[in-house]
Amino acid sequence: MHHGHASAFERLRTPAQAGFAAGYRDAERLRAAVPVDGWSPLWTGLARVGGLLPPPEQPNADPWALLRGREHPSGRRGPDGRLVRTSGGLDDHAGPRFDRPVPPGGYLWWYVDAIADEGGFGLTIIGFIGSVFSPYYKSSGRGRPEEHCAINVALYGPRGSRWAMTERGSARLARSETQFHVGPSAMRWERGELIIDLDEVAVPIPRRVRGRVRLIPDYINPHGFALDPAKRHYWRPIAPRARVEVEMDKPGLKWAGHAYFDSNFGAESLEEGFVDWQWSRAHLGRDEVAVIYEGVRADRSEFAAALRFAPDGVREDELPRAAPLPRTLWLMNRSTRSDSGRARVLGTWEDAPFYARSALETTLFGERVQAVHESLSLTRFASPIVQHMLPYRMPRRPG
Repeated sequence: MHHGHASAFERLRTPAQAGFAAGYRDAERLRAAVPVDGWSPLWTGLARVGGLLPPPEQPNADPWALLRGREHPSGRRGPDGRLVRTSGGLDDHAGPRFDRPVPPGGYLWWYVDAIADEGGFGLTIIGFIGSVFSPYYKSSGRGRPEEHCAINVALYGPRGSRWAMTERGSARLARSETQFHVGPSAMRWERGELIIDLDEVAVPIPRRVRGRVRLIPDYINPHGFALDPAKRHYWRPIAPRARVEVEMDKPGLKWAGHAYFDSNFGAESLEEGFVDWQWSRAHLGRDEVAVIYEGVRADRSEFAAALRFAPDGVREDELPRAAPLPRTLWLMNRSTRSDSGRARVLGTWEDAPFYARSALETTLFGERVQAVHESLSLTRFASPIVQHMLPYRMPRRPG
């Protein structure tokens, strides 16, 4: 995002955080019970992972060279963290594929985040099949992904936040190549745009979240990338840069801004593939988007990448310097990258025992930018006490 949008991010410091962050007093009692990982926090809240196309001028470049010898944010030098471009699957399609089969134990999701040009508003929306953070899916043995679906929506603004994620079964699921319906909410790909109709109930205070979000891509990235050598996890940034129009009836909101849209697929659970990760994205000038993410896989191999997406493709850049960030209320470690090795948290939108989403101010590739940043600890997610807490955050309706 350009420097001119800094004030919008500043205004996104919400006076009350939704969900877990609302229970600040409980955090102190649970700190001893929830394990604090020794690993650095890595990657996105609902999982972001990436790879790299060889630049157009180097069509024969080694696609495995992306992450050789990268330095982990902790300063450790890890083994090769190789990612590779895939063929088929999430690739070779102009838009999202809502009809992709999901194997037992697997997952599929579509992720959108957006920030208003004016007024200090933001949102994230995620459509899940085989909901990766569902305690119901995990306890069931993850044998039937379509029995665990949801459309999660989080709204942020100057007067507070609303967060909704109601899980539903296959009887409330309908999908085709271009449409994905879960209960009363839906996503659809129509004439090169993503239309999202929402009708959910927020938690912990039951308030309606109803309205429409329209995402208009600046350009489409058709390529997906394997996240691990076994090719069991994939990531595709469908529209790294987009415009968004938001019109909500409940709460009454109407705004426009910039957005990001991607998809993830896995043939196994996230905790079987990864220990932790962090991810961030920032709009640059010249229609570019920077995506930075670093992670530790379950086999303890490490990966890190700085990617720059543009209308003519995607290329790798040198990783900026590691920049530490303050811990969250739940003692989640956070770190990012910056040209100067310094970054500032403008606001923590979501603060959970295993996950955090934040707005940052940093400098990347010579530009002062505002970034959406997400951190995830799968070690903490697997903790029994966290699993016990999740149903209060993610109710399930039968059918």
